[in-house]
Amino acid sequence: MKVPLYINILVSNFINSKIVFFSMKHNSIVIFILILLFLISQFIGLYVVGLSLGKELAFGIEKPQLEENTSFLYIFLIIIVVTLIALLLARFKAILLWKVWFFISVVLVLTISLSFFVPQEIAFLLSLVAAFFKIIKPHLLIHNMSELFLYGGIAALFVETVNIFSVSLLILLISLYDIYAVWKSKHMIKLAMFQSTLKIFSGFIVPYQEKKREKVALLGGGDIGFPLLFSGVILKEFGTRAFIIPFIVGLSLFYLLYTGEKNKFYPAMPYLGVGCFVGYGLVLLTTL
Repeated sequence: MKVPLYINILVSNFINSKIVFFSMKHNSIVIFILILLFLISQFIGLYVVGLSLGKELAFGIEKPQLEENTSFLYIFLIIIVVTLIALLLARFKAILLWKVWFFISVVLVLTISLSFFVPQEIAFLLSLVAAFFKIIKPHLLIHNMSELFLYGGIAALFVETVNIFSVSLLILLISLYDIYAVWKSKHMIKLAMFQSTLKIFSGFIVPYQEKKREKVALLGGGDIGFPLLFSGVILKEFGTRAFIIPFIVGLSLFYLLYTGEKNKFYPAMPYLGVGCFVGYGLVLLTTL
């Protein structure tokens, strides 16, 4: 087992962001924008994964080497450990350390993803610029644009370490954890609130007006990254049929956004996980 520790610590900064959003049951424009951003991120991510299979990553960044059948346990454990670290940073208001951690995370995974579109040196420079406008001087448009590419970099790192069995169990574990973290312990809500005070968030941010009040809709990074990881594994096994899955997961997201109560936090992964498995079922049907 060979797993560069820095990859675990940095990448988990995105995938431990499991909180979803304030539901916008009556705001169709916001629902449309969130789903569109989600789908674009999935398609870009699958494109990156397809190019990364069997290939070396930018600047020789190593892919973790794990036993495929048990890798889900390692990934899940890392998420729990890093979440505890994040809670400690929030508890002691270690703002500078949090920002440094997040800055390096953005540069790492964005460089990996962008290097499949432009030379790695240019990808690195673009990632530095994006990180600056995400963390040091937040800019909403640049934040969301960079989020479209971030998760392809994460998936490219991990997709070759898991198989269908392993990623399926990971989705189940994350869904159960999501329910606990949002509705029971509520620690992910606390983390989301802490990040919002810093104007740093892993995931999509869509501001909107309602009754002359400014609100925001949030879709957490984990809720983007895990469905992409699942689709990436299906891509590895079944090829382009995997592109069916984002559409089905997008329908699950629409259902949650449309039916959820307003101004209430929801764990998205139980809903998105169902979409993953239904999509996988449809992929299997196309092979008959």
